[in-house]
Amino acid sequence: MVEKVAQHTHCQICGKAIPIAETLCSEECKQRYQTMVKKRKMLVYIMYGLIAFILVLFLFGSI
Repeated sequence: MVEKVAQHTHCQICGKAIPIAETLCSEECKQRYQTMVKKRKMLVYIMYGLIAFILVLFLFGSI
């Protein structure tokens, strides 16, 4: 027989089932999420910096 599962979502970090209104299940997951967001932002800034550096090399390297 089919049992209905209560409406839920999953924690974005660990995958544990949580109520729909929540995004993360615990303080530990919230801290891990914040750390992950900071790392991603830093990587994006580094990527933009490298792209700018390469463009400057190409623009002024041919002079």
